[in-house]
This record gives sequence, C-alpha cells and structure tokens, in this order.
Amino acid sequence: MERDSANGLPITDELSESYRQQIDAAMKAESERRITENHDPIELKRLRGLSLIDLLNSNDQEIIPSLMARLGPVRAALDDHGGGLIISDAEIEELNNGKEAISLILDLDGACISCGAAPGTLRGIQDDLLMDDEVISVRFAASMLEWFDELQREFVLAHGGVTFV
Repeated sequence: MERDSANGLPITDELSESYRQQIDAAMKAESERRITENHDPIELKRLRGLSLIDLLNSNDQEIIPSLMARLGPVRAALDDHGGGLIISDAEIEELNNGKEAISLILDLDGACISCGAAPGTLRGIQDDLLMDDEVISVRFAASMLEWFDELQREFVLAHGGVTFV
C-alpha cells in the first residue's frame, strides 16, 4: 500500500479525508447562505447576544428564536423542512464555579417529527447548543421515540449520540 511521505497515511485515506473536508466546507457554506437568505443577519446577531438565562427567568417569548439563532448548519435543515424547537422542560442550574447554566429538554415540531434524518438533526441541535456557555445539558423528550418505527428507534438509541428522557 502506497503511503504519503508527509503524514504516513495511506494515500486512499488521505484522499478520503481531503474529500470529507471539502464536502464539510461546501455544506457549511450552503447552509450559511440559506440561513442568511431566510433570516435577517442583524436580528440573528441580536438574538445570539441575548442571555438565555435571562430569557428563561423572565419567561420571554424570544427564548425559542434565541435558541434557533444559536444553531449552525442544522438550522438550514430545520428551516427548509418546516421544523422548529419546543422546550419541554428547562432548568437553571448553579455550577460549581457559582455561575448558572441551563439544562434543556427539547422536542421538535413541524415536518421534523417524521423525518428519517431526525437522528442527525437531534445531534446537530445538541452539539450547536452545547457550544453556548449558558447551556450545560441538552436532552430530548422520550415521546419523540414514538415517531420512529422499531428499526429507526433502535438506531437512534444506539448511534444517535443524544439522550432521551
């Protein structure tokens, strides 16, 4: 097997990694374009700047738009398929360092309910929201598992990388 002298990887692995990086970059650029087409970038920036803890404490209706504004490429998929977030439960927890953070239990609505891509969507939502300093935990409502047939349910539980409660 021929290896690349620079990194020692087999050339086929190096080529696969190069293609993966190109595809990731293209997908990210396309999702950013779609989000910008569908949403005012100034409003998204404003929503990202709001404190989720303050919004939750005041029961402010901007909590969902603020959560959605924090989503990356998965936001484009939600928008394109008429999906959205629902907060099933949220708690503000005090961390060991004295700061507060939110623990979320989320559900989806719209077309996302029956989508076969839901496991990837859930993982994207979780990963994007956990990037926010004010979010400590993202889990999903166990009732979502009812959307899936038995095979899909087994797959999402074994490989989805998210927690249902």
